[in-house]
Amino acid sequence: MKSKSKSALRSALTLLAVLIVGAALIVMLLSFFDNSLNDVLSNWFAKNYMTKYYDQITSTTYIEPKWIAIKGLALRLSLAAFAIFVIAVALVSRLRVNAERRSIGNAVGQFMLSDTPDGSLPSEIAVPLSNAKVELMRSQRLLQEETARKNDLVMYLAHDLKTPLASVIGYLTLLRDEQQISPELREKYLSITLDKARRLEDLINEFFEITRFNLSTVTLDYTNIDLVRLLEQLRFEFMPMLKDKSLTCTLCAPETLPISCDAGKIQRVFDNLLRNAVLYSYPGTEIVINAQLEGENASVSFLNRGNTIPEEKLRRIFEQFYRLDAARSSSGGAGLGLAIASNIVALHGGNINARSADETVEFAVMLPVRKS
Repeated sequence: MKSKSKSALRSALTLLAVLIVGAALIVMLLSFFDNSLNDVLSNWFAKNYMTKYYDQITSTTYIEPKWIAIKGLALRLSLAAFAIFVIAVALVSRLRVNAERRSIGNAVGQFMLSDTPDGSLPSEIAVPLSNAKVELMRSQRLLQEETARKNDLVMYLAHDLKTPLASVIGYLTLLRDEQQISPELREKYLSITLDKARRLEDLINEFFEITRFNLSTVTLDYTNIDLVRLLEQLRFEFMPMLKDKSLTCTLCAPETLPISCDAGKIQRVFDNLLRNAVLYSYPGTEIVINAQLEGENASVSFLNRGNTIPEEKLRRIFEQFYRLDAARSSSGGAGLGLAIASNIVALHGGNINARSADETVEFAVMLPVRKS
């Protein structure tokens, strides 16, 4: 504060000195031009601001100033000088501000480009800039990691496309070329071809998911539904998949659980969670779906027996394009299902989390019963 006061005092004294010097220079210039113009200015001043009269008694000519007129001239000159002073202060302040802005801009640029803080920046600027720099670097790092994961998954999916496509082409070629093939073998080849074609369709759908994944423009179409009926229908639809792995699915829920939500998008959330439970459950185990009312929220959880998910992977499991297995797998997706589910739940004002311990995995969803 003291340094600012001293700086302001020095600026005021400097401007005052400039004003005095400027006034002296103006007087000198007026005198010079007056001599050059044959005393035009002197004659003008004498005519308008001096009174000349002759005293017959003393036979003397007297010249006296017109004080009222001179006071008016002094007032006008003072106002003009004050205006010049104000303009000079404004110009100097503007130049000083511009210089400070350039200095701060250069310091900010150096600060953002360097790894060490610039001591010339005041703390009220350096601290927010430091926080912004850290957040910017974090966002850039996350974007780079996400882009790298997306590129890897595109490469994996492109590689995966070759396997079912080659099988489809191979079996169809065999069926075309072999005229004497038995009906049983033909049926077997057709079944294998159909399975591979469906796998190919799933992989192509994964590509579409990657290209259109953008929930920032999603709008919710709220309707009143019975969450228990939705879960019962979902369990029925998964019966063939459950049977293939000798799994059972138990729904523990009240008779009804009314809720206001976007039914289609919430069904997608639960579809993804149950699909993951089926894919990663031990064969011959049970999947338990619990649904209940907790205050103003509906709680739904999916519990299955499977490999324990490490804690560091649980923290990232809802990131888009993140898959638990770094290696490719025939059942693995593009790592978008849980990310989309998390975003849909968040859009509804709810939350989703995952827990895993002792070869059990549980995904729990909490949704507001009424539209917030």
